[in-house]
This record gives sequence, C-alpha cells and structure tokens, in this order.
Amino acid sequence: MPLHVPPAPAPALRTVLTALGSPTAVREARTPSLRAAQGPASPELPLPVHVLDRITETTGPSRARLAGWRFLIRIGDRAVAAADTMLTPDGWTFSHFFEGPYVSSTERALRQAESLPKPYQPRLLSVPELYMLTLWLHGDHTADAASGHPAADDILIPLAPAPPGIAAHRPHRVAELLPVLALRLTPPRAALLA
Repeated sequence: MPLHVPPAPAPALRTVLTALGSPTAVREARTPSLRAAQGPASPELPLPVHVLDRITETTGPSRARLAGWRFLIRIGDRAVAAADTMLTPDGWTFSHFFEGPYVSSTERALRQAESLPKPYQPRLLSVPELYMLTLWLHGDHTADAASGHPAADDILIPLAPAPPGIAAHRPHRVAELLPVLALRLTPPRAALLA
C-alpha cells in the first residue's frame, strides 16, 4: 500500500529551501556529502518528528508531542543528508542539516513500510530516554500529522542504530514494543532494594 506522506507546513519547507540556497548554511553544515554535492539538492519526504517524553506500560500508549519536521535531502536518486526544522514562538525555522546512519535507515524503513498491506501515515518517533528513533506508521492516514499519540495497533520500525537488544528494521505493534521499552527503563528491583 502506498504511504500517505503528510504535507509539511509551508513555512517549514520554505526555511529548508532557504537554507539549501544559502552557501553559508551549506558550507557551515557538518555534512560533507551536502557540501561536496554535484547537482541540485531537493528536500523530499517531509516527516513530522514526535517525541515520546515518557514511556509507561501501565497507562497504555504514551503521548507524543510534535518537535519538528525532517526532510530527506536528495541529490539525484539518493538521500545524502537530512534537514530538521523546529517550531519557535515566531513560527517554523530551519534547525540544522545532518547526515549519518539515520538518513539511510529512514529510507530503508520507508521502503519496508510501502510493502505493508494497510495504508499508513509515516512519522518519526524519538525516544530520548533510550537514544532511539523509530519510523512510526500511524494507522489513521488522514489524521493531522501534528497531533496524536501512538495507538496500540500502530507500527514502530526502530531505525539503525537501535539500542542494544532492540532489532533495527523489525516492525512492532506499539502495544508490543512499548512494554519492552518501559522495562528497559525500569531499574532492576534488586537495585531499588540496595
């Protein structure tokens, strides 16, 4: 099934386009691939980035908050970097360019998701407590991409590098993965009694 990629806010896209058009922003970016690129760079596949501030297994799916939008920066037929935007009191603003394993891992997870039988809305879900990023496949593909929380039947695909003991690129239902993550964050009972 095709993924239903939500449109990014126009001001967020404009800030990325402005940064890509700025020799200073590109030159100062710590992205060698972007600085050395031959040909035009274009921001594609905008994904809302949500942050899961607290993982609990007893209260059901945790709330997530929108932290920004990420665009894969494509030159030719491959993504060479990504650009993040963030919401400020004055509106959307460009944050930074970056490259590394999450760029190719995001592309790989999106290809995996396209082969699933049900339509999904792709999002990114960050779990800062575990230094973990997942592709979040939201089951309500018509939902407002800026709001919502992971539903029990939504799919999470951990991106590489994943935390130890969590397999990257293995899809999990939220109801299955969140309890595992909650256990990883709970100190062992013996440590609490010491």
